[in-house]
Amino acid sequence: MTQFDETFDWVVVGSGAGSMASALLMKQAGKSVVILEKAPWVGGTTCKSGGVMWIPGNRFMDPGEDSLEKACQYLDAVVPDGPDSPGTSPARRRTYAVEAPKMLDFIVAQGVRMERGSTFWPDYYDELPGGVKTSRTVTALPFDKKQLGKEWAPKLRQGFLEVPVRLDDGMKLPFMKHSWAIKRLFLKIALKVVAGKLTGKHWVTAGAALQGRMLKAVLDKEAAQIRTDSPVSEVIMDGDRAVGVVTIRDGKPWRVGAKLGVLMNAGGFSMNQAMRDKHMPGTQSKWSNGIESDTGDMHVELAAKGAQLAQMDQMVGFQMTEAPGWATDYVKPGTQSTTGKPHAIQVDQTGVRYMNEGGSYEEFCENMLVRNRTVPAIPSWAIMDQQFMDEYAVAGRGTARKNMAQWLASGWMHRADTIEALGASIDVPADALKGTVERWNGFVRGGRDEDFQRGVRAYDNWLGDPFFKDGPNQCMGTIEKGPFYAIPIVPGDVGTYGGVVCDCDSRVLREDGSVIEGLYACGVTTASPMGRVYPGAGASVGPSMTFGWIAAKHAAGLGNQLA
Repeated sequence: MTQFDETFDWVVVGSGAGSMASALLMKQAGKSVVILEKAPWVGGTTCKSGGVMWIPGNRFMDPGEDSLEKACQYLDAVVPDGPDSPGTSPARRRTYAVEAPKMLDFIVAQGVRMERGSTFWPDYYDELPGGVKTSRTVTALPFDKKQLGKEWAPKLRQGFLEVPVRLDDGMKLPFMKHSWAIKRLFLKIALKVVAGKLTGKHWVTAGAALQGRMLKAVLDKEAAQIRTDSPVSEVIMDGDRAVGVVTIRDGKPWRVGAKLGVLMNAGGFSMNQAMRDKHMPGTQSKWSNGIESDTGDMHVELAAKGAQLAQMDQMVGFQMTEAPGWATDYVKPGTQSTTGKPHAIQVDQTGVRYMNEGGSYEEFCENMLVRNRTVPAIPSWAIMDQQFMDEYAVAGRGTARKNMAQWLASGWMHRADTIEALGASIDVPADALKGTVERWNGFVRGGRDEDFQRGVRAYDNWLGDPFFKDGPNQCMGTIEKGPFYAIPIVPGDVGTYGGVVCDCDSRVLREDGSVIEGLYACGVTTASPMGRVYPGAGASVGPSMTFGWIAAKHAAGLGNQLA
């Protein structure tokens, strides 16, 4: 019989949102839980992310705005089934659509304050059957991390936006000069920042707010022991069943038993370049916004225990640019809000436009990688004109008025008086680039992007400019006022999207489809239940929380009961 140094009912590897959700449910079921976190900080990739959850039919939507049937229709239309995507299936997607709203209700009942992410944050493929042009998103309210106390506040992983602002409001601020309402919002936020400093508060928002609130709920309810600096090296098996893990305690191997099961929510492999080279060639860990501890350890260990790995060539793309200072940035400079604006397009190294510059960031980066197999497209080039520079920030780096001299001096940004000269500057065929820009301008004047239908989706327009009136929609504007500008764009990511295959109860499966008893998984340790597609904002965090919660329900023997 296996000997353990200690035993819990439920052993969780990793401290992301799915881990916390599972611990809260296990506490209500009267079970003991330990969460083992490899890093010195709690929160995982969730903490660094936007913390958005894509949850159809959620409690914050208006009656009649969504339904289970509509959600399943949308997911089935967006997510292809096939042998290359065994992480998804109609049954698993329906399980998500059924259980995600219940999970949210449960988490809110635990005192975790949530709200609708926005009344307008469309599904990424809103034009397809079942798509919603309003919003299925949910976020946590801003959180004062000082509420965690002196021991735990420093252990909450840094977020990307540590100010007292709702995520939806923060996305409005770039348009402040067009709206007195947004100016007043900015003033309100600024006053709250000052008040917070005077009163000793440390506000966080987005993913850090979600994880801060989840952590506080777990601590308040004594739902789990949480141990940082506790990497797991091995899953302990008793025959065909997972019965515990090997971790480190006081610098020595420590064997922890699991009576009900082990939940793997250990992140992805975004920082393991060797695994990236094997599974997703052409991508680089230096372009990733994943966390430093995402090295794929548990992917390797679970495969060694017989688990099926799948969809390993997938990542949650996040197009970025190597702007000045990018190498030390906590969050790499993204360009979705650059190429998605009016007066901007993207071309490959032959000067040809090859996709809709708006839309899903996951699809955007996938398009770059696919294009690069036949035509040099890494880096690609964002092409903009003076109209863009007069109006918009560039890659989160501020406005041209304040930064142009630095940008040009660094060699990151290219500027020329003509499109042909710009092509020469970036080593792109001048005639081809000129033809591409002229074709784009013709589409703008004609009112439709005949090549890639940019602006047809509500989401394309959401990425644009709500105050833009000089084009056929909110995301299409001519590129005709010199000087002209270019910056390089590469296929970054916010994490990998492949891993172990699980069933509808979050149980890990072998290659032959059989269950590895006692072993569960959620988050980006798994092959995504969304397959190779990102249906909407929060299609990683929402499933992680939901399938972590489902795993705990199954392991605790609650079945379809609501805890």
